Amino acid sequence: MAKTNYAFEKRQRDLQKKKKKEDKQKRKTENSGTQSEATDVEQPEGDRPESDAAQSAD
Repeated sequence: MAKTNYAFEKRQRDLQKKKKKEDKQKRKTENSGTQSEATDVEQPEGDRPESDAAQSAD
């Protein structure tokens, strides 16, 4: 009977974890990019409220 190659199995698990983590990070960056574009579209420049610091300076 053949011996189990634990090092190979561990390497495969590590590669799967790494791929999953990279995919998650990629989705996260894509989502953050689309959300910032969506907020820019939803609130035009003139409709954005000014900050309190800008109002007190006037």
